[in-house]
Amino acid sequence: MQAETAPNIHALPKRTPSRQPFPFSAIVAQEAMKQAMVLTAIDPGIGGVLVFGDRGTGKSTAVRALAALLPEIEAVEGCPVNSARPDQCPDWAQITATQVIRKPTPVVDLPLGVTEDRVVGALDIERALTRGEKAFEPGLLARANRGYLYIDEVNLLEDHIVDLLLDVAQSGENVVEREGLSIRHAARFVLVGSGNPEEGELRPQLLDRFGLSVEVTSPRDVETRVQVILRRDAYETGYDAFMPDWQAADGALRDRILAARVALPQLTTPNTLLHDCASLCIALGSDGLRGELTLLRAARAQAAFDRAQTVTRAHLKAVAVMALSHRLRRDPLDEAGSGVRVARMVDEVLP
Repeated sequence: MQAETAPNIHALPKRTPSRQPFPFSAIVAQEAMKQAMVLTAIDPGIGGVLVFGDRGTGKSTAVRALAALLPEIEAVEGCPVNSARPDQCPDWAQITATQVIRKPTPVVDLPLGVTEDRVVGALDIERALTRGEKAFEPGLLARANRGYLYIDEVNLLEDHIVDLLLDVAQSGENVVEREGLSIRHAARFVLVGSGNPEEGELRPQLLDRFGLSVEVTSPRDVETRVQVILRRDAYETGYDAFMPDWQAADGALRDRILAARVALPQLTTPNTLLHDCASLCIALGSDGLRGELTLLRAARAQAAFDRAQTVTRAHLKAVAVMALSHRLRRDPLDEAGSGVRVARMVDEVLP
């Protein structure tokens, strides 16, 4: 009887801890999702991105890829809230360093089932027991300051965590009053959420906090799906040969984002465009004025990305669906999706 041959484990693709995420530029199709993420990188004030879609459509892959794509930030070395200058570091952090370093833009995961203490921060128990000192242990909101906070399955997030995020997103500041601590620190971040609509809806209060919303679906044509398979397989099995070209493409996109940031304040916005924003939101029955403001900011970011000097109606049309589709009231007599309704109204109001 022959001895069994051991599997050739060396033939399997080698995984290394230092492997970079799948490149943003290499993501096939899903143009609306990529566009929305690029716009928030140009202008974080747009208010974040909500990505809803089926499983396996690249939502998490795109967020991981965005982290590697984003330009670096300047921050004080050792500052727990990524302050840009020494005088901005919170007193409780007791930062004595004055050196400003460059570091990757923070992208922080907020997992389901996370406790409130983990999110906002709490008393440092170890320091209290070993030294008898009251000290603050920063939470996820501190780490996410000046960066991105990513929530996968955002529609399954517990209500009290949702309420907490709403308060911080509104004020841009995290306030902790507990266990004898009174702590404040900056918490300005871009919120990115993803989820599957089959697993539940998002609370309207949180839904309205996202600046842009996109729906992603699985590709319906064979060629696109084959392209997805080819690129993912090349990344898994031929990493060293696959990455250089796509890292160069990501670098070019990063430079374009930086150039758009510089150009953004110098754009000309005609008054007629403001009338277009208001007319479209009135026609759609959008509540409040957040829709108009987000639509205008997104159109400006799109114009800056396109290297235009003036924001035009074409830029407005390019972002209208993602800026307004999640702000519509439900119409039981209209079976069309919200994105279709916005696109239809754009054609009517902005011919």
